[in-house]
Parts: sequence; structure tokens; C-alpha cells
Amino acid sequence: MKQMMFKEKYPIYELCVKKDETACRNTDEVIKFLKEKVDNHPVAKFIAEFDHYTHTKSLEDAQIQPDLIDAKNLIFCFGKEIPTSKILAVRPRSIGVCEYEDHFEISILEVPNEKLHELLEGWIKELVQ
Repeated sequence: MKQMMFKEKYPIYELCVKKDETACRNTDEVIKFLKEKVDNHPVAKFIAEFDHYTHTKSLEDAQIQPDLIDAKNLIFCFGKEIPTSKILAVRPRSIGVCEYEDHFEISILEVPNEKLHELLEGWIKELVQ
């Protein structure tokens, strides 16, 4: 996964997956694949799926990248403990899935827990076959 700073302050990781490298044919199939990972994890809890594209498109002054076909977020939480109130600022987690004609861009915000970050990266990398 490619690490970058978004807007010079948000550490994000992104993987570009060509459609011919995965069994997933659209955004919904990618979300379904990742939701199964969340559902099968002993601690992770599915919260919601947010259709970011449809929401944004419904706004009067919406601005959407012209070649973007779809954009959704899978929202979930790994919250096993609350060692400080500050942890809530980085929870819940979200995986962003953007679809283009020939590829998907899957992105996450850096997870403060290194093991969980590696787990999320692993889930995303499993999309590539």
C-alpha cells in the first residue's frame, strides 16, 4: 500500500487495484468482501455502509471527480478497550472504496494500533488475486 499525507496532515494508505487483478467487479462487491472480513473478526463490529457518491451527488453544489463511478465507506470498529477518552477521536474505522472504469482505489486512515493497521492492510491486499 502507498503511504501518503493527505492535505499535509492526515496519514493515509491507499492501494490501487486493477479490475483485472481482482474477482470484484464493482464497489458493492469490494465492500461485501471487506465486510465479511469485519464480520468474521472476533472483535470488529460492523457499523454501517455509507454511500458517499450518492450522498454527494444529491447535493445542489456537489463536486465529484469526473471519472469517478462510485464511492462508498465501510464503517466499523475494533474498540476492545478505552484507555483514554482521546481514542474516540480515531474511532470508528473506515475503509474508503472508490471505483473507476478500470480500477478501484481503497484507502484507510493510519490506525494507531500497529497490529490492527497491518490487519487492515492485509484485508485490502487480499482483494488482489
